[in-house]
Amino acid sequence: MDLFTAHIHDNNVVVSISLWVILSLVSIVLIYYVVLIVRFRYRLVKLDIKLGNVGSAEFRPNKTDLQLAHKIWTELVTRKAAIPIDQEHDVIEEVYDSWYALFHEIRVSIREIPADLINSSESTRKIVNIATKTLNEGLRPHLTKWQARYRSWKDANKDQFLDLSPQDFQKKYPQYDDLIKDLLKVNNQLIEYADELKKIVSK
Repeated sequence: MDLFTAHIHDNNVVVSISLWVILSLVSIVLIYYVVLIVRFRYRLVKLDIKLGNVGSAEFRPNKTDLQLAHKIWTELVTRKAAIPIDQEHDVIEEVYDSWYALFHEIRVSIREIPADLINSSESTRKIVNIATKTLNEGLRPHLTKWQARYRSWKDANKDQFLDLSPQDFQKKYPQYDDLIKDLLKVNNQLIEYADELKKIVSK
């Protein structure tokens, strides 16, 4: 079969393109766009997360994974979590309020993911596991150890130091040095966590 067929009609040349040529061109274009979509949605991502001792993880995120990563990343970088803590000016209680809200929002985002997707998608299981582990083994231990103790001390002693600023008052906490050391450690790991999630979000 000829690719092109020429006909003379009323002194004009009419060129007809074979049907199979048209179908071939359309197929090539469709395949090209499918390849682009697959490469975008299923690119390989390698993460290394210290928070919660997650360690290294490697997977190809789908659309749901991208959305969850973006939600968590947004929560981290807009709260006193992935923003460096200034121990001379930041107030510990406000940091804890921010971390508590962060914990809640991430937990809600995880809960919104369909259970059947978690069961069927390896990448979704991995990112949900990362999100859960960073909360339960990364953020929760510090809050469990320090938050209630500090708030209790603050409520019991605030009337004794009315003339002090919140920043100077919190330094009176008997275990301030240990608390702030652990606080800064978790803060640094939260910053690193946000940087790793950005590898998913920004691609």
